[in-house]
Amino acid sequence: MAEIACDVVVVGLGPGGEALVARLAKAGLDVVAVEAELVGGECPYWGCIPSKMLIRAANALAEARRIDELAGSASVTPDFSLVARRIRDEATDDWDDTVAADRITDAGARLVRGHGRLAGERRVTVGDDTYVASRGVVLNTGTTPAVPPIEGLAGTPFWTNREILETETAPASLIVIGGGAIGLELAQAFARFGTAVTVLEVGERILAVEEPESSELVASVFEAEGIGVHAGITIDGVAHDGEVFHVTSGAVTYEAERVLVAAGRRSRLDDIGLESVGVEAGHHLTVDDSMQVTDGLWAIGDIVGRGAFTHVSMYQAERVAKAILGEHLPDYDTSLPRVTFTDPEIGAVGITEKQAREQGLTVRVGTTDLAASSRGFIHGPGNRGLIKLVIDDDRGVIVGATSAGPDGGETLSALAFAVRAEIPVDTLANTIYAYPTFWRAIESAL
Repeated sequence: MAEIACDVVVVGLGPGGEALVARLAKAGLDVVAVEAELVGGECPYWGCIPSKMLIRAANALAEARRIDELAGSASVTPDFSLVARRIRDEATDDWDDTVAADRITDAGARLVRGHGRLAGERRVTVGDDTYVASRGVVLNTGTTPAVPPIEGLAGTPFWTNREILETETAPASLIVIGGGAIGLELAQAFARFGTAVTVLEVGERILAVEEPESSELVASVFEAEGIGVHAGITIDGVAHDGEVFHVTSGAVTYEAERVLVAAGRRSRLDDIGLESVGVEAGHHLTVDDSMQVTDGLWAIGDIVGRGAFTHVSMYQAERVAKAILGEHLPDYDTSLPRVTFTDPEIGAVGITEKQAREQGLTVRVGTTDLAASSRGFIHGPGNRGLIKLVIDDDRGVIVGATSAGPDGGETLSALAFAVRAEIPVDTLANTIYAYPTFWRAIESAL
């Protein structure tokens, strides 16, 4: 077994890890980049990019179906093979990471393929070699789909986000177990390609991490589009007879050609040697605001539990780079902007009204119906949405906001800056909002 010296080892090359490797290598450090699967991680191959390609195609179908109400007549025939080919050819290179791997080596880092495991302080073993990092080690091992302990499920050919985004054909019918962002996005996209979709959620409502108004909005849109939504239920068992899935919930049995399990994610913290550095793992790793776990060990991305989003991982990667390079480290941005890419999009930032009240804040809430805005009226079909502002009345600032509607994630940008910068509500109210835009509805909510 060889010992190889370097400055930094980065274990896991999802977007944050990849960005960190390039940043440190270009700064002149000797960086070893370790990846057991594909360089780039979940996002470009089975997550953000291919799913949004699918959603873009599905939304184009939905918009074409609105022509009859706006501009004439149109007949739309879905062809799933077109978007499947685009995912395969343009997004993933048929799940080949050569381009991403070349970015690592072109930046001047060493790419090592295999399972990286801590072997003591500032030491990582990959295969027969141990890399000894003078500056330290960064963990970015990501997550895998959580599979709930439903009787019979484990023995069936269920899909996760990986299999559903690799499929070349849309199934005739689909049951989605889980009413979070991933499940809802894919449920609506496949329904628009002609799949009969049913969403099953054991929690009291879908999209439970966001405002209840957002949950109600998406549920009502899904109902109008023929997507079955059943929340607050039990899922007692799953069986597969070789052709059809049977999902039992009390006295009801749902049947479909395919089942997608989208019931959350589980951190990859097993078998990475945390015990060798005296770290005990729970669901996530505990880090300080420089992303440090312990001396010489940092962690970024989903495994630190500060938001399972690519943009969060990239933000954290830059913080680690600054810490390692001795650069000024600004305060940590806790505003956490996020978007669920259903139609309407559900953009949100900061905390919810319930969370604000639980924190003991003096809460004032402003809401407006997006359809009642001038832009909503102009937009016509597909204009459903809302703006909701959660205000800390003692400080006179917005601490949370929701922007739901067409391009809700884009309208969110103004609210994200307002929350992050703690712009006074008085200043926001005394601001000119361009007319007629969706973001002008912020003024109405104020």
